[in-house]
Amino acid sequence: MTAIYDHHEARYWDAQDLDAELTRVFDLCHGCRRCFNLCESFPYLFDRVDALDGDVPALNRQVHRRTVALCHQCKVCGQINCPYVPPHEWQLDFPKLMLRARAVWGKREGIPLRDRLLTNTDRIGKLGAATAGLTNWANRNPLARSALHTTFGIHRDKTLPRFHHQTFIKWIKKNDGLLHPQGEPVDRVVLFPTCMVDYNDPAVGQAAVRILHRNRVEVAIPEAVCCGMPFLDCGAIADAVNKAEVNVAALMPWIDKGYKVVVPVPTCSLTFKKEYPDLLGTPEAARLSENTLDLFEFLFTLKQAGTLDRDFSRPMGTIAYHIPCHLRDQNIGFRSRDIMKLIPETQVRLIDKCSGHDGTWSMKRENFAFSMKIGQKLFDSIGASEPDIVASDCPLSCLQIHQGTGRKAYHPAQVVAAAYGYDEVLQDAP
Repeated sequence: MTAIYDHHEARYWDAQDLDAELTRVFDLCHGCRRCFNLCESFPYLFDRVDALDGDVPALNRQVHRRTVALCHQCKVCGQINCPYVPPHEWQLDFPKLMLRARAVWGKREGIPLRDRLLTNTDRIGKLGAATAGLTNWANRNPLARSALHTTFGIHRDKTLPRFHHQTFIKWIKKNDGLLHPQGEPVDRVVLFPTCMVDYNDPAVGQAAVRILHRNRVEVAIPEAVCCGMPFLDCGAIADAVNKAEVNVAALMPWIDKGYKVVVPVPTCSLTFKKEYPDLLGTPEAARLSENTLDLFEFLFTLKQAGTLDRDFSRPMGTIAYHIPCHLRDQNIGFRSRDIMKLIPETQVRLIDKCSGHDGTWSMKRENFAFSMKIGQKLFDSIGASEPDIVASDCPLSCLQIHQGTGRKAYHPAQVVAAAYGYDEVLQDAP
C-alpha cells in the first residue's frame, strides 16, 4: 500500500487509513531517530514509544494528536534528515503527513475558532492596518494580552507583528515610478508582496522595489491574496485551495507575458513552488511553480548574467545571517548570503538554526515556550557572532530573533538596499 499525500484521493480523508499511516510512519521514525533533536514532536513521540517498550501500535489517540500538534512545519525533518522520503519505497513525508492529519481531523471535527481567526491574514491585515495605532497599543497592553491569553489562547508574552497604516500597497501607489526603470529593462518580474510584507513589514517591500529599480528591472504588482499556507497549516484545505486558485488566476497572465514571479518571503515562495501543484493538480499551478523565484534567487540570476549593480556605497560590517527553514527547503543554495557578501567591507556569518516561529504556531499558549526553546540555539549563535546587523529572509523569524535576543533583525533586502544608500529602508514605517 502506498502513502497518500494527495487530498484529491478518497483514501486521504479516511480516518482509519490515517491512523494506520500514522502508526506506520511513527514505527519508521522510532527505528531511525535521526530527528530526535529537531523539534518537540520527535522526543515526545520517542518517549511515549519507549514507555511502551517499542510497541508503536499501542500508542493511543492522545499521543497521535500531541505529536501532530507539536509539529511546526519547519520541513527540516523531511528536507535534509530523513532517509526514507520519496522516491524511497517507504514514501515517508512527515510534514505532509502532519498536514494530512490536521486536514482529516479538521474536516471531521471542525477547525478551532482560534485557528479560524489567526489564519485569515488578509482580514486581520486589513483590520490591523486600518486601526494600526489602536491595534499596536492593544498588542503591547498587559490587560489586553491577558484577555487574549485567556480567551483565545494567544500567549501573553509572545511579541506580535506590528501593523502599519501605510501598507506596502499604499506606498507603492504613491511611488509607482519605481516600477519602471529608465531605458530598456534588463528583466521583468511580478512581485508578490505577501500579506506579511504588505501589512506588517512594508519596509521589506520598499527595499525590494528599490533594489529591482536600481538594477533596471521592470516590476508589476499583482492583485493577489494570502498564499494560503496558514489555512493549509491548520487543516483548512478548501480555504487553502481557494487562495491558490485566486493567486494562480492573478499571476498566470503575467507569466504568459514572460514575467517571473518574485517573492520576498520564503514561506510564500515555498507554497507556490511545492504546495500549489499538489493542492490544485493543474498545469497552471505547475507553471506558476516553475516560474516562481525567491527574491534573492532572482537577484543571483542577475549576478550570473553580469547585470547586477555592484556599486555599493555603504559597508555593512559583520552580518549574522539566519537562513530560514522554508528557504532551505527550496534547495536553491544561500543566495541572500551570496549577494550580501558582494558588499565591500562586509562579512556574512551564516547561521543555520531554526527560529521555531512557524506562522501562528509559536503564538499559541501551548507552544510559545517550546518555540523559544527551539530558537535558543539560534539566539545563542547570534550573540556569539557579535554582529553589527542581524538579518533573516523570514519576517516572523526576525520577530522571534528580536524577542529572543533583544536585537532588531532585518530582511536581506533591507541590508542590500541600505548598502546602495537607501538608509530609509532600515527605519520603521508609520
